[in-house]
Amino acid sequence: MCGHRRHTLRTARLLLYSPESWLDLAAALAAASDPDAQQWLGWEEERILGEEAREALLALRPGDTDALRSSVRIRRLLARTMEPSPGTVPLIGVRTDDGRYAGATELDPASGQLTAWLAPHARDREFIVELTGAATVLGHTHLGLRTVRAAYDPRHAETAEVLSAMRFVPADGPPRQTLPNGREIGIRWVQHTASGPVTRCRGAAPSTPAARTEAAPAEER
Repeated sequence: MCGHRRHTLRTARLLLYSPESWLDLAAALAAASDPDAQQWLGWEEERILGEEAREALLALRPGDTDALRSSVRIRRLLARTMEPSPGTVPLIGVRTDDGRYAGATELDPASGQLTAWLAPHARDREFIVELTGAATVLGHTHLGLRTVRAAYDPRHAETAEVLSAMRFVPADGPPRQTLPNGREIGIRWVQHTASGPVTRCRGAAPSTPAARTEAAPAEER
């Protein structure tokens, strides 16, 4: 999984990897551009894709090269490669059953904060567990984070239940958050603490001392 800020993880129903092209980025935006997702994420208007574009992107299978070549627009997005950059570490999720884009996750090495979202066709409990779990593993085993944090909308009881089942426990944090579009929402914070040694890979984005392990030094590989 480690090496030069490119990552690949596999769960029972997802393949997750670092974005490689602008097509991956566009699909990640499409997965969260619907009104239900934006109730929580609240992105700026320029990041949100229209219904037609998001449906087209979420029907794509990144492994189906013949289909990808059939569209000029898709070929252009594929031609624009993405290089890993400092800062937030993203992962793109693809379903292993039908190959469609399923969602994405972002992990901030500086704060240990995790954000994840799924496309409408993948919003069930199992996918939530796998996507969030993979990002948490990435934080502990690649970024050297002892603790990974997440926020959720307290009105969503199922989200709280899922995070609790994954051994996220209540954590301190501001009770309200201003979203990128200026809307303010109530939130609750949880955190997941590694039960064993954490690992920081060579080339991993730097984390702050507060986000790294305190109980034991991070192993570097």
